[in-house]
Amino acid sequence: MGSWFDSRDAELDYTRFYESAELPDVRGIGLVIIMGGPMNVQDETTHPWLVAEKKFVREAIDQGVAVLGVCLGAQLIADVMGARIFPNEFKEVGWLPIEAVDGGEDSFAFPERMMAFHWHGDTFDLPDGASRLARSEGCENQAFQLGKNVIGLQFHLETTMETTELMIENCHDDFANGRYVQSVDAMRKATAVNANFANRLVFAMLDFLSIKLGQESDVS
Repeated sequence: MGSWFDSRDAELDYTRFYESAELPDVRGIGLVIIMGGPMNVQDETTHPWLVAEKKFVREAIDQGVAVLGVCLGAQLIADVMGARIFPNEFKEVGWLPIEAVDGGEDSFAFPERMMAFHWHGDTFDLPDGASRLARSEGCENQAFQLGKNVIGLQFHLETTMETTELMIENCHDDFANGRYVQSVDAMRKATAVNANFANRLVFAMLDFLSIKLGQESDVS
């Protein structure tokens, strides 16, 4: 995503919760991206910063800020909007196909079928008023859109060879046998084939969110 921001001379601010839970003032922010993590949305006792993050996410949505949630980020959006978060029947790890669902007018459109990178065990119900955008064989709610400014993705379009290697290195406990768990070798090969297209799609999604809010030349 960094190259997308660079091309727009965007002013970026990061909150890395393992370093500090200090969050910016949501006023004046054009786009919020909520990334993933190994914790669950309910883990407020062991990760107390989740309380502040949830409040920030809800405030951003209520104020009409463009919001993109990825994996845990999508689950946090669903959670603060009152939807249920729960263990999926299957764990999904690796490059697996997703299928587009017509979310209706003014919704982001996925390709009819594409490969996306997954690393999750939980899933969510759709928030009230949200449109499903994608599903998979192993998980019914893979992506959703809420209004014109909020998109949640269960999967990772931002995946690169580097981030795949980091996931393999740091999350090796997730490679238990499963119907939708890919081997390390297959994952590496699939990243080389599929990452570039997935990256281009996330750029299109960021364009979509900024255009919907009239921010083509002023995203920060």
